[in-house]
Amino acid sequence: MAILDITDLKSALPPRTGLLGLDHGEKTIGVAVSDIGLSIASPLELIKKSKFTLEAERLFALMAQREASGMVIGLPVNMDGTEGPRCQSVRAFARNLLRLRDIPIAFWDERWSSSVMNRFLIEEVNLTRAKRAEVIDRSAAAYILQGALDRMRAE
Repeated sequence: MAILDITDLKSALPPRTGLLGLDHGEKTIGVAVSDIGLSIASPLELIKKSKFTLEAERLFALMAQREASGMVIGLPVNMDGTEGPRCQSVRAFARNLLRLRDIPIAFWDERWSSSVMNRFLIEEVNLTRAKRAEVIDRSAAAYILQGALDRMRAE
């Protein structure tokens, strides 16, 4: 399977399975999961980056546990819409996942995900900086996945 457009992702999934959403950072991977109805995204886990094979094994284990059959990965596009080195790194990560397992993967523009979630956690939840650091990447992954789910539902 190749990287899909978000509008083609739903039709590539087996019935009644969910998706993982990923916020792929430099030090961590924030993970979120959808319900099997592809309606709601929830923060799930934070994976500390180490070796790719260990990261992939953990992601595939989470997919099995949560009945997810595909992934939406946040693509860190620059504010002007161009793609820089971080986008190349995320695209390479997705290609490497596909080499290990044939799953549907789509990208979702994550330009605002971390800043929106950071603002929310400060203003609405009133979390301290230390507490925000613990939840921001998982929350950003849920924000990314929810945006993709909303778009898929609109199709």
